[in-house]
Amino acid sequence: MGWTCQHDFGGECKLLKKPCVPGIKGCILGKSEYTFSSGSYEEDKKRKEQQEQSQEIDFATLARSN
Repeated sequence: MGWTCQHDFGGECKLLKKPCVPGIKGCILGKSEYTFSSGSYEEDKKRKEQQEQSQEIDFATLARSN
């Protein structure tokens, strides 16, 4: 599936006035639930697993600390 950002004009971001790089600081797509692919399925899979692990909460440790 393809799409075009409304702020992209010839590779330049009209909003940030910089070259268009989806997900950079200030990009409207950065705060969304979009996932940007590196082009490698294995790298994307590893990155997703790392994000899921970093978001897990160890409730036992949290309870002991309070």
